Amino acid sequence: MQVQVVDNNVEKAIKALKRKLTKEGVFRQLKEKRWHEKPSDARRRKQRQARRRLRRQLARARARSRR
Repeated sequence: MQVQVVDNNVEKAIKALKRKLTKEGVFRQLKEKRWHEKPSDARRRKQRQARRRLRRQLARARARSRR
């Protein structure tokens, strides 16, 4: 990943880098890997994420069909 510094504006470059890292999910992964997760907890988390993804897809499909 690369961010260019323009006109010595390092603060703006750092903000852009953080935005890219957040969008890629790097911070979330770091947070998840900070502690050991039991296999049962990992399974539960993955199921919860799958349900959330499905709900979002269904909501988006309903919103598209209403138009």
